[in-house]
Amino acid sequence: MITARACVTAGRGPDGLTDLQYHIYAAHIPSMTGIHLNPDYLDPMGPEEFAEAMRYRDEGFRIRMVELMLLCAFVLDPVPYEVIDRIGDYARELSVDVGMIQIARDQCRAARVLVDMDSARAGYSVGDDLASGGNRSSPSPKPAVPTPAASAGVEATTDAVIDPVLAARWESLGDLPPSTLGHKVWEFYRSRGYRFPGTPGSASPYLAQHDWIHVLAEYGTTVESEVEVFGLISRANDDPAGFALLAMSISLFQSGVIGANDVFGRERLDLTRNSRKIGIRLADAMYRGAIVAANFGGQDLLAVDWMSMADRDIDEVRSLMGLPAKSSVTLEHGSVGPWDEGGITSFQLSAGRSLAAELGEEYDSFGASVAGPERGTRKIVVLINHQARASAFDELEESGLLNSVLARRNAMRGEGPNEEPVRSAS
Repeated sequence: MITARACVTAGRGPDGLTDLQYHIYAAHIPSMTGIHLNPDYLDPMGPEEFAEAMRYRDEGFRIRMVELMLLCAFVLDPVPYEVIDRIGDYARELSVDVGMIQIARDQCRAARVLVDMDSARAGYSVGDDLASGGNRSSPSPKPAVPTPAASAGVEATTDAVIDPVLAARWESLGDLPPSTLGHKVWEFYRSRGYRFPGTPGSASPYLAQHDWIHVLAEYGTTVESEVEVFGLISRANDDPAGFALLAMSISLFQSGVIGANDVFGRERLDLTRNSRKIGIRLADAMYRGAIVAANFGGQDLLAVDWMSMADRDIDEVRSLMGLPAKSSVTLEHGSVGPWDEGGITSFQLSAGRSLAAELGEEYDSFGASVAGPERGTRKIVVLINHQARASAFDELEESGLLNSVLARRNAMRGEGPNEEPVRSAS
């Protein structure tokens, strides 16, 4: 409860928590702590009091607390400077380098380029084109941006490269057995019309690193799924620098804008309905990332040489990572895989068909289809409704999210079932 009180106090905007902030906290807290707390009923906790309570915690834990504060600040659009300054006060009292706040801003500028390029490749741009599934040219080249550690043989830059040897290596993934990680990634690219790294019009090899996570963690390629991917990647990384990608992607999801482009166009949905879904899905993704961090060395997943594991069965690689399955509650709230309904957009289907025609091949989506009328990518409009929040909190508690998390945790520990979950008084 102490950490929740401080994080909520630090991250709230001038008018209190927005609905998206509320639902992120409401789902994140039980997924990580096993305790249900209603963020609207938490007493404030200032920097000095929180620092006193955290005096025996190590630096890594204190950094994670500042990251969570920053995460919920970055969903505000625009981010009020007073909120960043307030988080800076917490960081100072926690003896976390106050320069981390400026570093977070700088990293988010670098991460924006990576997210921007991924979104352009995936077709998230002007709404009318997205709705019609029309063609778009490949994203224009961007200046190189410093990013976290490079993977084996992959320079950590957003620059695309022309490299026939690299392109041939990616193309050869299609020759591997169907159950292998490499073949699944090949299907992922072909179904969406993505160009293999090393070919003209392709994404950079560094950006391609996160595509392996899409396939391994079973996340589609809608904007909501991108938030899940970056949530898992950021939490699996013990280096705080990994947080920037998540902060940038969640900021994108909130504002609906990349640079000057309206990502979601004309499609809109009441935040009180959609924010709870993304809160639960993000919390589950970060929980999965935490388990991977514990089992896979806390390394940057964008720095792993996935190509060296391409010929291994995909479930074997998941086991090596210690990657748990998604919770049933997350699945109920719309989390989809690359081959599920809603796991691909109409633009990506169109791009896949165009690439197949260009290559003289029959197009295969490998089972992926666009979302039905109740799903899909939508722009969020901020609407605070405290009665709806309270109702949503009760539904969340009754949904089984906590029991599902605890059951998975105990299964990995070899323990028996839990007693009734803890719930704080509200």
